[in-house]
Amino acid sequence: MDKKLRIGIIGTGGIAGAHINCYKQMADVEIVGGADIIPGKAREYLDRNGFENAEDFESADELLKLGLDAVSVCTYNSTHAECAVKALEAGCHVLLEKPMCLTIRQAIDIVRAEQKSGKSVSIGFQPRYGKNFQKVKEIISSGALGEVYYVQTGGGRRRGMPGGTFISKEKAGVGALADIGCYALDFAMNSIGYPKPLTVSAVAYNHFGTSPKYNAGNYDKFEVDDFSSAFVRLESGITLDFRMSWAMHMDTTGDFLFLGKEAGLKVKQPHYELWGGAWDGAVGQITLYHDMLGQPTATPIPLINDEKSNLFFNKVRAFVDAVLTGGPAPIPTSQIIYNQAIIDGIIRSSQSGKEVDVTFTI
Repeated sequence: MDKKLRIGIIGTGGIAGAHINCYKQMADVEIVGGADIIPGKAREYLDRNGFENAEDFESADELLKLGLDAVSVCTYNSTHAECAVKALEAGCHVLLEKPMCLTIRQAIDIVRAEQKSGKSVSIGFQPRYGKNFQKVKEIISSGALGEVYYVQTGGGRRRGMPGGTFISKEKAGVGALADIGCYALDFAMNSIGYPKPLTVSAVAYNHFGTSPKYNAGNYDKFEVDDFSSAFVRLESGITLDFRMSWAMHMDTTGDFLFLGKEAGLKVKQPHYELWGGAWDGAVGQITLYHDMLGQPTATPIPLINDEKSNLFFNKVRAFVDAVLTGGPAPIPTSQIIYNQAIIDGIIRSSQSGKEVDVTFTI
């Protein structure tokens, strides 16, 4: 091998461990350094993972002076855009953890910096590499459903509120919506080809997060949503019905439904007692509802057993391969900017109490 890809890690918190564990398995990658604003945190992270010779910094600016090929951005949601833009301006390709950022304005800044730099940004939605997620997209893309006009996203946790930076408005920006809701949005939108969002009408709640009864350790620090729901109008007359929770008195907010003029597809939630959703690539039964010889018929779609697959590794490997070959970003900003536009619309609509338009230009 002539040259290893020189990688830096920006933000060395929990999710950064998953990134570096993947990179450690790749012979064509070299971890050059890490940066974290908390003094000593990057050094401890690098040493703990066996990279004693890698350099540590307390700012992304200093790390980016090393002449890196690419970075993983694993910082707070609120600083995703800032760090991604700096990395692009420094000539780095970027693997950006989800959510892309917080606002559509920030997303536009990332895309413009990407276009100007000639480098690529891939967004961290590892469930796309689940074989059953891919099967759903394959069925819809085949035309079996005909023209799709309505999509329902479901899932959510009955219990599963995190703490720490996840519940800080300054650091996370929003709660369940950005933490796990963005996964459900990507599954639904990617399955139907990422049509452009037009309007959003949304609500958000924090009844459980701010309750001493249900969140005894963190209720007084809880500043974000624990449940969000939205009605989104998409181009081509498609409706998206979205809902996601960290906590609720229900096992699920519903299954994934794709309604087409010729057939419908139901993707049931996996059978978790308190946890469910699209973030880990798992699904329950997939069923195609259609007519056969004039009679309503339900055809189960066999699930593909990919329990041994490593979705996170596949995500990171796809990014590395794209950088090495000069290929396009595996999960491109041209798609995920629509995901971000919906999140931005949900935030604006839930705050204003009315439907909002989604309009932006790059």
